[in-house]
Amino acid sequence: MEKFLIADDHPLFREALKGALVGSFSDLEVFESADFESTLTVLSEQPELDLLLLDLHMPGSGDLYGLIRIREDYPDLPVAVVSGTEDLQVVSKVMSYGALGFIPKSSSSAQIAQAIEEILQGETWLPESMADKVEQTAQEDSELAAQVASLTPQQYKVLSYLHEGLLNKQIAYELNISEATVKAHITAIFRKLGVYNRTQAVLIAAKLQLEPVEQK
Repeated sequence: MEKFLIADDHPLFREALKGALVGSFSDLEVFESADFESTLTVLSEQPELDLLLLDLHMPGSGDLYGLIRIREDYPDLPVAVVSGTEDLQVVSKVMSYGALGFIPKSSSSAQIAQAIEEILQGETWLPESMADKVEQTAQEDSELAAQVASLTPQQYKVLSYLHEGLLNKQIAYELNISEATVKAHITAIFRKLGVYNRTQAVLIAAKLQLEPVEQK
């Protein structure tokens, strides 16, 4: 039996994708999650998963951080991003940060099944219209992914708030923690990212944002 996890915050899409998968794979168990935290929970509870079908914009995932974090913690688990955008820059980023496939939500059931079959065989998969246009993984991307993967989810939240321009006391309020804890997180973030000030950290955070914002 094959085991897939659908991680998407839209229940109707999860249901539709699950129906397409069940129709294409005869012996299949499908798990579901609706945000980054619950996705991590399922991953920890189901070590025999064969594939993760990941939405980039789930609550808590922080755009590319969720993908990077999962690839770091579960390097042997194939991940396919299922997204409503077909922007080539987004696709290039996704593939650079470790996804084995990028499946547009507009894909037919047959295309989804074909993509998954190839990914399960260890191949990468992109729609034919994108395959020869997506940029190759840059060394800079690989290094950035390694740095970002070292951040805890809480540290990434702090980094995201720095990117939004919040002050330490505002971050403390948003996360319900003390300013001292925020400062400790920022110190750890600077060390892990190899930067020395907020401006440098914000520039790294900007590289992890997906633009244009996906319309669902």
